[in-house]
Amino acid sequence: MGKKRAQVRQVRQTMRKVQPKATPTAASGQTRRQRERFVQAGGMLQGYAPDFVMRLGYIAIGIAVVCLLIVAAILLIVPPIYGWPVAIAASVAWVLPIALLASFIAPGFRLALKDRRAEPRLVQGQLVGASSVSTSMGLGMVMIQTRGGVEQYLVPPARLKQVPGNQVNLVLTVTPNLRHVRSVGVVGQRQVARVEPPVPAVMNRLQQLPVITPIALAVAAVVGDDAVALSPIPNSAVHAALAILAGAILAGAVYGVSFLVQRRMMTEVQGMMPKG
Repeated sequence: MGKKRAQVRQVRQTMRKVQPKATPTAASGQTRRQRERFVQAGGMLQGYAPDFVMRLGYIAIGIAVVCLLIVAAILLIVPPIYGWPVAIAASVAWVLPIALLASFIAPGFRLALKDRRAEPRLVQGQLVGASSVSTSMGLGMVMIQTRGGVEQYLVPPARLKQVPGNQVNLVLTVTPNLRHVRSVGVVGQRQVARVEPPVPAVMNRLQQLPVITPIALAVAAVVGDDAVALSPIPNSAVHAALAILAGAILAGAVYGVSFLVQRRMMTEVQGMMPKG
């Protein structure tokens, strides 16, 4: 009897461990919160200088104005030739570059405006690690142990040259919104040269992929949509549907290829990491 009771007790304990199914929901909620925090911190433009981000914002506004002018030209020229459904289908593709620019640059541009008027803050802590390469193009990375825990900052590689290889205290001057590191100060007497390993070529390609993908996506959608829209197809409704379908198929193909390439690169990078 004692043996059976022990087995029943063990089964119940196992069921208690297996029963809760809320973990995926919590994980998805955590991923959503991380994504929201990433966007609120500037998204892909986090760590870059506010002046540089503002220049990108003005360039993006110029590109958006050009796209709107092209949309206006299409709506003036195409309807007499192919009809309004085809004209609307041809102009829809030019909205995608505007949407992509807004989603990538608008969060960082908003924070850059705040950082131009805000005072930078000082962050001090013990050096944990530093690298002249990160997942952001043109930026390195430094990790320091502060009172609140380990914090990671994206730093221009030129400012990492003075960071030694031993554990010293660093003082960073950081903008409060984009977290751009304006200066790096070393506190300590012992200076050990930091050895930088050679940068794998896959890391350079991984940095370029987030920039190349939206450009290729927008170009594919515009070319596929407008190429079919400007082709002589008799039925106006079918013509418009085929134009939108062609743009969507090409854009989806670019996204699928980009996803597979990124997955392959991440597998290659993980294979380079030391296995513990």
